[in-house]
Amino acid sequence: MLGAALGALGGVAAASALGWASMDARSQLFGRTFIGRDDVAGRKFIALTYDDGPNDRCTLPLLDVLAKHGARVTFFMIGSYVAARPEIARRVAEAGHEIGNHTFRHPNLIGCSPARVRSELEQCRAALRDAVGEHSRWFRPPFGGRRPDVLAVVRALGMEPVLWRVSSRDWVLDARAIEEKVSRGLRGGDVILMHDGSHRGMEWDRGNTVKATDALIPRLRDGGYEFVSVGEMKATSTTETQRHRAGHE
Repeated sequence: MLGAALGALGGVAAASALGWASMDARSQLFGRTFIGRDDVAGRKFIALTYDDGPNDRCTLPLLDVLAKHGARVTFFMIGSYVAARPEIARRVAEAGHEIGNHTFRHPNLIGCSPARVRSELEQCRAALRDAVGEHSRWFRPPFGGRRPDVLAVVRALGMEPVLWRVSSRDWVLDARAIEEKVSRGLRGGDVILMHDGSHRGMEWDRGNTVKATDALIPRLRDGGYEFVSVGEMKATSTTETQRHRAGHE
């Protein structure tokens, strides 16, 4: 009986661990995903990323804030929203920001068949190509949810999964709390999760995120941080980082 009880507890623990691995952005158990760089000592650069746009209410005001501060970031867009508001997606691209794939309808991919996963990615990619032409190969799963077969489909389509190391929790926090949440515990090489939209609707209010971004950029720059896109962070070689570090010793 004791053996059976221990076995049952082991099964619960295993299921819990697998559930964590499928949803926690930092987990690499089901396959490698990009959440930041660990070899950037001396650089202190971070990548701000924004999910769930384009958003009628907040994407353009956010672009104004980013332009004011001269910061380049990465947007992960929902394909159905892009198809409905291609002009906003074009404004993002024209401003020089990266755009990544965030599926067409924002399902939790853990519950989707490989065929549905492929369809979601391909439809979003088509919507983005119609709106802005060629874009990045970056893909972010909704809610961070993935399984090994989800990541296999992503890579088969030539995309690379990007999650995050720091979450702003901007869907529940006010602007000041978002600023404090992101600022605490940062290190060079972090990818930051924020939102300019919501899967719940195209006009969702993300004003707190816009305000927090306006405050965060100068605050973190004063602390020596550089703002880069995901592509710029990934492209920075270890050799370049070592050269930069040596120049400041």
